[in-house]
Amino acid sequence: MTRAPILAAALLTLAACSPGGSGSGEAATVQVAGAVCRPTPVGRQMTGCYLTLTTATADRLVSASSPDANMVQIHESRIESGMMMMNELREGLALPAGETVALAPGGNHLMLLGVNEPLVAGDTVALTLTFATSAPVEVTATVGQPAASEYDHAAAPAAH
Repeated sequence: MTRAPILAAALLTLAACSPGGSGSGEAATVQVAGAVCRPTPVGRQMTGCYLTLTTATADRLVSASSPDANMVQIHESRIESGMMMMNELREGLALPAGETVALAPGGNHLMLLGVNEPLVAGDTVALTLTFATSAPVEVTATVGQPAASEYDHAAAPAAH
């Protein structure tokens, strides 16, 4: 009689450790680096945040949230008819296995909408990134100016 519970516990332990076990999705993690959000422009309640994401297995950034804003969207920026345009990536952002994906000025980024309090350089912003298969990642972004790129997000007021 006492062997059945021991055998069941052993089988559950083996299943959790196996590559095909139910715990394999939780083992996948996305590495996040360089998180920075721009200060909010005077009179505006939105700003962009930038960071890099790296994962060993293919995944997708599906959403983001912050207690510092009413909403966070994943955006892409692109030049269309000579103007910088932004669109929400409703399906999220693909993260190819083993590649670093940069969310940077003039490209893909996180857009904070309805920022609760003005963000000034030196502040921090709490972000929670949610992925299709990896566990959510909590990030603390610093508020400051990101490295400039060819098409800087702040230099494109028509895109807002």
